[in-house]
Amino acid sequence: MRNVLMTAILTGALSGPALAQTNIETLARTCNGCHGLGGVSVGSSMPSIGGLPRAYLARVMKEWKYGQRAAVTMNRIVRGFSDDEIDALATWFAAQPWTPVPQQAPAELLALGKRAVWTTCTDCHGMTGGDPDRDAPPLDGQWSKYMELELEKYRSPDLAMPHRQMGKAVDEVKPEDASAAVHWFGAQKR
Repeated sequence: MRNVLMTAILTGALSGPALAQTNIETLARTCNGCHGLGGVSVGSSMPSIGGLPRAYLARVMKEWKYGQRAAVTMNRIVRGFSDDEIDALATWFAAQPWTPVPQQAPAELLALGKRAVWTTCTDCHGMTGGDPDRDAPPLDGQWSKYMELELEKYRSPDLAMPHRQMGKAVDEVKPEDASAAVHWFGAQKR
C-alpha cells in the first residue's frame, strides 16, 4: 500500500483534494488498533467513534491536545496532530456509519437503567441514546465499560473534564444509577 501511495504521489496521480483525502484515510487507519475498522471498536474499554458528530470529535480531540480533558493515552497521541489534521480526522470519522454494539445486561439492571436515563439523561442523549442533541454523542450500543470509565473521570475532582452539564448530571445521580444507565444505553440498538 505504501509503495502504491508513494508512486501515485510521485507521478502526480494524486494532488490537491485527492492527496489530502488519501492522507487522512491513512492517518485514520492508525486509529484502527484501538477504535476498530471505520471506528467500530471491538474492545469494551475503547469507544466506537465512527459516526460520532464531527464537532464533538474535533472538540474532544482538541481538549486532549491542549490538556483540557483527562486521558490515559489520547492526550499524547493527538498532541502530534495539527488542528487541521484533527478537524480532518473528525470529518472522516463522522462520515462513517454509527454501528451500535448492543451488550447484554440483566433485566433488573436494565429496568433501573431505564429509570435513571429517564430522569437524568434524556435531555441530551434521548431515551435510547440514539437521538442525541446536536454535537452530543450517540450512546446506543456504545461500550458500557467505556462509558463507566468516563463517568468515573467526571466524578474525580482531580481530572479535567470540561463538559459542565455532563459533570453536573453525574454529580446529581447515584453511582449505582449511573452504572445502570450506561448498561441501558449499551444494550440499545438502532
